[in-house]
This record gives sequence, C-alpha cells and structure tokens, in this order.
Amino acid sequence: MDDFSPSDLKTILHSKRANMYYLEYCRVMQKDGRVLYLTESKKENLYYNIPIANTTVLLLGNGTSITQAAMRMLSQAGVLVGFCGGGGTPLHMATEVEWFTPQSEYRPTEYLQGWLSLWFDDKKRFDVARQFQKARIDYLQSVWSKDRELKNQGFIFKDDVIQQALTTFHERTGNVSKTTELLLTEAQLTKVLYKYAANNTGLDHFTRQHDSTTLANDFLNHGNYLAYGLAASCLWVLGIPHGFAVMHGKTRRGALVFDVADLIKDAVVLPWAFVCAKENATEQEFRQQVLQAFIEHKSMEFMFNTIKQITTCEVDSTRCYQKLPMRQ
Repeated sequence: MDDFSPSDLKTILHSKRANMYYLEYCRVMQKDGRVLYLTESKKENLYYNIPIANTTVLLLGNGTSITQAAMRMLSQAGVLVGFCGGGGTPLHMATEVEWFTPQSEYRPTEYLQGWLSLWFDDKKRFDVARQFQKARIDYLQSVWSKDRELKNQGFIFKDDVIQQALTTFHERTGNVSKTTELLLTEAQLTKVLYKYAANNTGLDHFTRQHDSTTLANDFLNHGNYLAYGLAASCLWVLGIPHGFAVMHGKTRRGALVFDVADLIKDAVVLPWAFVCAKENATEQEFRQQVLQAFIEHKSMEFMFNTIKQITTCEVDSTRCYQKLPMRQ
C-alpha cells in the first residue's frame, strides 16, 4: 500500500470530528487501505470499518490487540489511541490510561507558546484557572437550558437550588486568592450538583466514591474517562503538554487533561450518569448516550474554543474573558 500524507486525512477538523470508539475483545488491523477491527465467534469472523478521518479517540479495552500497520494509519490521521481497563476505565484505580500520541516534528507551536507565556506567571496562571471555572458554568447553562431530555428528567438550570448554588460559587470564586481555595469552591459546587441529580433521579442516598460498585458511581467514572479522552485529544492537537495544569497542581503529569475535561463533565457526564443509573441502563447504553450528548452539544469544539481564546488574548480575568459562543 502506498503511503499518504497526513493532510490527506485531516479535511475534518478535530473539533468537528464525530466519533470516539471503545473496543474490547477484538483485533484492530489495517486491510485494503482501511483500519478495521475483527471480532471472532464460533460461527464467523466479522470485520467493521473505523472511519479514522472522522475519529478523535480510540480506546482499547480488555482482550484487544492492534497491528503496527493500523497504528501507523491512526497516527497519520491524528487519532489519539489509549489502552485502558474494562468499560473504558482502568481495572484498578491506580492504573492510568496509557496514551499513544501521533508524532510529527512539524506541528505548529502557536498555542504552546501562548500557554507557556501564561503558565510561568503565577498571577496569569491563577487568572486562567478562574476563567476555566467561568467557562464551565457557561457551558452548564448552555447544555441544561436547551437539552429537552435533561429538562424532562428534572435538570432545570433556572431551578432555585441551582441558582443559589451558582450565586454562592461566583461570590467565592471572586474572593479566592489561591488555587487550593478555588479547588475547594469547585468541589463544593460539584457536591451540590451531585445532590441535585440524586434527588431528581430518586438516588437519595448517593455518595460519590471512585471505587464504589454502585451504578451511578460506575457511570460517573466511565463518563469522566470519555471526557478525559476528548481533553487529551484537544491538547494534543493544540500541541500543549498535559503537565502544564492550572487547577490540579504542578506535580501530576496529566493534570491539564483533568482541567480541560472539567469544562464539560458537570454539564454532560454528571446528569446522564444519574439518569442512566435510574433507568438501570447497560454500560454500552450509557456510553452511547454520553457520546451522543458530546456531539449534540459540541463538547470538543467548546474545549478548543476555550483553550484557543485563553492562549490568544492578554490574560486578565476582568476583561479578557468573554462568554464563549455556543451555536444553537
């Protein structure tokens, strides 16, 4: 097979790509110029095509293997590939997803330079952290205000409980002076959102536990890792290393992935984890619902817009931040 230029497969911008795959118990390979995955059964073997030009992330779970030729094509198409535990999350919470990022020595450095010019200045880095929190709330408002299914499930942005929590959040965010205080304020708001979601779905005794076996906690873990995949892909495309975080500390290698994923987790992953748990959905049904919501609400595009705006304007928390445009 003749080699092709990566540009041949990048007619679809990463922020516009629709697909994110999780595969298990199959073999990923290259065949006739395409990337396929093969499932084996007693009666027959089935091949399925992966549209790599329209794919952002490929997660490989239990019982998977991949050929060198397939990895080469995925790299040329700019697809982020990760090995993970069952269901898209690690088998053990201490085990992190291992990402394989496509390599190129000729990728632009515009956003990397912009990000680092902010990151090495303590005040500017803290201002960016606060901008992340504002963007997170704007996205929550956008999603919950226009998603009919979530409204039918009781997730109403103008609900008094939500508005009171956001008022408190904005007051505290405006008064904090260091990142640890900002993290505490974020955690307090998320706790309110958990309680609100639990009450809406009849899971009144819910407690957030990352190693819990309850369905809601499992779905939250699963959905969060899907968001991490989108965030990692966004940062790779923009050329910003994952270690230059603004919220989760300087000592965690992938901390910026967590920061970027937090922009969308509360708006999309949190409500659907509780709704699907109430409906006793399967893992696959939950995953399909969340991925569809990511597409419907342009989660990837929102991540790109947020990072690009921050790195291309002078950082000043009182005048640089503008409400990010969300197309209806």
